[in-house]
Amino acid sequence: MGREQRRSQERAERRQKQREAAQPRRSQMTLSAPAVAGVERTGFSPRRWFGDIVAELKKVTWPSRREVVNLTTVVVVISLALGLVMGGADLFFGWLVEQTLLR
Repeated sequence: MGREQRRSQERAERRQKQREAAQPRRSQMTLSAPAVAGVERTGFSPRRWFGDIVAELKKVTWPSRREVVNLTTVVVVISLALGLVMGGADLFFGWLVEQTLLR
């Protein structure tokens, strides 16, 4: 095992020990504690599911109209440029094959 591998393994072991020390032991954890503080979640509820979706969508930072137009323009221009480059390469290699292999 090389020096670099040994050092990275030692670092990984130290990180694992630190994580284990920071986490409470299973014997200290109570089974009745909810996953999210103050919220008891049992089963599936479509109403809560849609409510969670709406809450997450309210947190999203939506782009402005100007940003959308600018980014769309960038995508279209780059797509056209790459299409032209690849089309030119296809025409060139087609011509090259016709001139060399098909004669």
